[in-house]
Amino acid sequence: MPKIAFIAPDPILLKNSKKMAAQLGLFEHTNFYFAQLIKAVELARSLEDTDIDVLISRYGTSYIMLKSNIHIPIVEINVTGQDLAQAFYEAKKITGISHPRVTYLAFGNMAHDISRLARILNIDLKMIQLETADDIERSIDQLVLTDTDIVMGGARAIAYASSRGFRTQLVQSSEFALREAFLSAQKIMLAREEEKKRTEEFRTIVNTMREGIISINQQKTILIVNPAAEHFLQHTQKELLGKTIDLFLEKNTFDQCLPFIDSCLVNGQKITDKILKVGRLWINLNIIPILVHEKVVGAVLTSQDITQIQEMEIKIRNEVLTKKFIATYQFTDILGISPEIAETKRTAQEFSPVDATVLLMGESGTGKELFAQSIHNASTRKSGPFVAINCAALPSTLLESELFGYVDGAFTGARHKGKAGLFEMAHHGTIFLDEISEMDAYGQSRLLRVLQERQVMRLGDDKYIPIDVRIIAATNKNLSQLVQEEKFRQDLFYRFKVLTIFIPPLRERDGDIAYLAQNFLRYFASHYNRPRRLEPAALHALNDYRWPGNVRELRCFIERLAIIVPTPLITLDLLQKYWTDRDPTAIVVNVDRSLPPEKETIQQALAHCHSNISQAAQLLGIDRSTLYRKLKHYKIAVKRIYTE
Repeated sequence: MPKIAFIAPDPILLKNSKKMAAQLGLFEHTNFYFAQLIKAVELARSLEDTDIDVLISRYGTSYIMLKSNIHIPIVEINVTGQDLAQAFYEAKKITGISHPRVTYLAFGNMAHDISRLARILNIDLKMIQLETADDIERSIDQLVLTDTDIVMGGARAIAYASSRGFRTQLVQSSEFALREAFLSAQKIMLAREEEKKRTEEFRTIVNTMREGIISINQQKTILIVNPAAEHFLQHTQKELLGKTIDLFLEKNTFDQCLPFIDSCLVNGQKITDKILKVGRLWINLNIIPILVHEKVVGAVLTSQDITQIQEMEIKIRNEVLTKKFIATYQFTDILGISPEIAETKRTAQEFSPVDATVLLMGESGTGKELFAQSIHNASTRKSGPFVAINCAALPSTLLESELFGYVDGAFTGARHKGKAGLFEMAHHGTIFLDEISEMDAYGQSRLLRVLQERQVMRLGDDKYIPIDVRIIAATNKNLSQLVQEEKFRQDLFYRFKVLTIFIPPLRERDGDIAYLAQNFLRYFASHYNRPRRLEPAALHALNDYRWPGNVRELRCFIERLAIIVPTPLITLDLLQKYWTDRDPTAIVVNVDRSLPPEKETIQQALAHCHSNISQAAQLLGIDRSTLYRKLKHYKIAVKRIYTE
């Protein structure tokens, strides 16, 4: 498809241009025309609505086209010093005079260069500078034959001068000038092709946006408008482009936007998330200034129907969060500084790259699903789905249909088109079976077949569906004991017991209670914007508890403290005040060997306080109930007890 238009003012140049285009491999990309001056301008204007990217013409014609505001880029064929020297040499031959008097008619873009070269070559030159095509005939009509030996210039000037009896010499363009012009045009053509591509990409992006997008300049003239904005303004792009935006805003009760637009254009003020009621619609309006060299040259307006935003949010929640099965946790989310948790994480990371089944064992609240998601996200299946199901949360009849799916009519209440099971949904990903010990005998037998054959059969169906899933199971019970009690299949247990990970309870993780408490408190203090910190005695009390609910229990309790404690400092008294649901049997005694023996320390405290239990407990930094247990543990008799 031609992209270059070559407009030649004389037949010789036209012939030479075709030859040069062929040499450069641009012939197929070039349309060739013969036209001079005004006719050339008319031709160029007719090409503005075509696929022509660039025009090439000689200096006179290109000068006239540039002055006529042609919108297509124009490459001028320059007259080189060699071209002028050759023309002056030919003038001497034609006139037979060694220093002929030369009259040169040139347009403004060439007059200076020609005059300078004439001085260098010692040419007797009279320069006539042209501005319009009509200047050619008027200037020649004023010449006297006896005042000049020869007239030089372009094709139109030479033709008219010859008709008036003057000797003439046409200034030709050399191959070098033509080559340079074509190469420059080729660069422009390629650049405009890339520009068109980017413009089309930009237009496609803007037109597919759900938000209404309008771009205006400093005078509020609409430069860009997309289909969504057409809907808001109730006018087409053709009606909107090039018009002042005020007209359409006032017509469509958007006039309340005008002060914000004025403020943006005058002061560069950015308006974001402005909620406005327009007619029966609520819209979210944004106005962003366009800055060039820190000067506001325009603005971009975006508007959204809030109803559409709400519908989109609902769709995202339904489609992404409930159907896409995303694993959100990584190993970095598993907090702890104890050697026990570090070794557990190391083992889990070693297991992650392989596809073998993993069995996670640990008490409730130790973070089994956290480990399962982390293993998935560190595996080769991380881009696949992560499907989790709690086997204890569903009755056995529902659990089977959820895991394996069903076909149309499999049972009363089944979906008309059937339903894929979770194993099918986890294809190319990971399925996490939590509380696997709660599955009944029939479910265990079906699960065993899935582990063996890697295929499932939907309820009511007669064919198997192959699946590619990795299975991670979890339990808070002793499966070996359940096997001995014949409550869990031995063959299924061995299938799960390929890679096993025991997640230690919090009470066995040395140093992690204080570390996790501090981390949880920082998070919730920031989340609820309530600065909180634990005093050492309160932190010591947390360490003296066995946390039967493990990390989950600790996290929930710290969140409670962050919310309900009224002061920034969480003291021991405040801790005990809001810790009414703790298990008294879960409180442990930690003896610090670097201090005197604890029994002796307690006896000294009692003696100092005259056996007052409340005062002794306060002196020791523990509560009364803890002191009573330690008295019982060390068999310390208290003869005198004073109560406050």
